[in-house]
Amino acid sequence: MQWTDVLASRNSRMKASEIRELLKLLDQPDIISFAGGIPDPALFPAQDFAAAFQQAMAPENASVALQYSVSEGYRPLREWLVGQMRAIGVECGVENIFITSGSQQALDYLGKLLLSPGDTALVTWPTYLGALGAFNAYEPRYDRLDPYANTDPAAVRAEAAQAGGAVKFAYLSADFANPTGETLPLDGRLALLDRAEALNIPVIEDGAYQSLRFAGRPIPPILALDIERCGDIEKTRTIYCGSFSKTLAPGLRVGWVCAATEVVGRLVLMKQAADLHSPTLSQMATDTVARRVFDDHVARIRQVYDHRRRRMLAALEREMPSGVTFTRPEGGMFIWLTLPEGMDGAELLARAVSGHRVAFVPGGAFFADGSNPNTIRLSYSCASDEQIDEGIARIGRLLRG
Repeated sequence: MQWTDVLASRNSRMKASEIRELLKLLDQPDIISFAGGIPDPALFPAQDFAAAFQQAMAPENASVALQYSVSEGYRPLREWLVGQMRAIGVECGVENIFITSGSQQALDYLGKLLLSPGDTALVTWPTYLGALGAFNAYEPRYDRLDPYANTDPAAVRAEAAQAGGAVKFAYLSADFANPTGETLPLDGRLALLDRAEALNIPVIEDGAYQSLRFAGRPIPPILALDIERCGDIEKTRTIYCGSFSKTLAPGLRVGWVCAATEVVGRLVLMKQAADLHSPTLSQMATDTVARRVFDDHVARIRQVYDHRRRRMLAALEREMPSGVTFTRPEGGMFIWLTLPEGMDGAELLARAVSGHRVAFVPGGAFFADGSNPNTIRLSYSCASDEQIDEGIARIGRLLRG
């Protein structure tokens, strides 16, 4: 059987994630890795989950935990999330919350819901690699999302039409974005809503890192600003994607969407066609742990990650040669480096791993067009003080050489 003869055309747009491949380096004990943007497993609330899963499997609960369930998600967890969304300024009801198997599934569903082949997706430049992977299956064209752009909306629509489709949505992570660590300020969020209204498109707000603010003043989510304008979530154009992966544990695969009920209803149909519902057992355990320890646990991981962020920024100040610039995030897990013109992050990685036993992610993978190869992403979430100091020193020596 020649499988290439029968594959759908979308397969040409799908390829292995560079970050997923780089995570294999974590199995090599002599590698100092700043590659994976993953939470520190030492910080998982493991004992709390052990108790929560035991509770879910108690005789009075097991018939619910192990049975088929509704596609919208476990109602008590959705009710808890209503309170969490309200705490960040988003007034909504349980009917506006939809549980997914991680926010990555939400991005896949939204790509399937909104994109036809040849349509244009507006994304940040660079943008989250997982979002590009999710959207690629639906064969879009990408254009740069700039909230401050003064380009005539009619010209943007005309260019999309010439490419064979329409402008369908704007996607971004507004807080401590992966990969740059940067946050879109309030005026940028308002400008983005203006631009989305002019183009008559939805905004997909990826809130994966929203809870991980270490410094500065919180900024309302784009969905909260949208509700403030419209007066009601049912009139909004913003779709908020949240996740427990960076706060509790990624292995749970529990995320959520908060949006108008029309959007939620259509996503429910996607869910019914794909996997019926997210695992009830994980949802029940997540609900129990979230109610018991969420605020205290998030406060703890913020303290740890903030220390590592400051340690890495200090090491970069000390070790980076002239011509290297880097972001100074107020939260999240990432710092973005721009290298002198002519350098290639992928080539640098090969030399860093083979000769210096240190790893990071080349930045070109985060650009829809593969541009800007002279960039790299560093993550401090799983590195000790000693690893940060030594690893950044090694990268500095490599760059100077």
